[in-house]
Amino acid sequence: MSNALEQQISSLVEPYVKEKGLELVDVEYIKEGAHWYLRLFIDKEGGVDMDDCAEVSHAVSNMLDEKNPIPQAYMLEVSSPGLERPLKKDEDFVRFQGKLVTVHTTSLFQGYNEFTGSLVGLVNDEIVLEHEENRVSIPRALAKKAHLALDL
Repeated sequence: MSNALEQQISSLVEPYVKEKGLELVDVEYIKEGAHWYLRLFIDKEGGVDMDDCAEVSHAVSNMLDEKNPIPQAYMLEVSSPGLERPLKKDEDFVRFQGKLVTVHTTSLFQGYNEFTGSLVGLVNDEIVLEHEENRVSIPRALAKKAHLALDL
């Protein structure tokens, strides 16, 4: 989550999502073409289903209608984060240790702007990966995006 509105919406809906036994993975408010989209990504152990998404969508829609934090028209989407789930929170870097992840950087770092490797963890605000038989520590401030990678 990058902007204040996304943070505000996260704070508003996260208690409800947690109460339902779900995790709020990410909130995205973005303009695509002429339309604005508010996307909530939710998850739970074993994955979410359509009923989870529909229930959260209905409840969040009511919350947002009541609080009205978004000034323009938008479309609300609630879904699973998918197989390439983003890693956002400190807990994500603990939970997914040993998994294959990809980190995209905002600028070249050690000659690359994308690293894929086994996640060692988050150490001193650096994302540590085993990458091409080497350990690489990527400053979190340089990480534009980190997500699970498909291991084909």
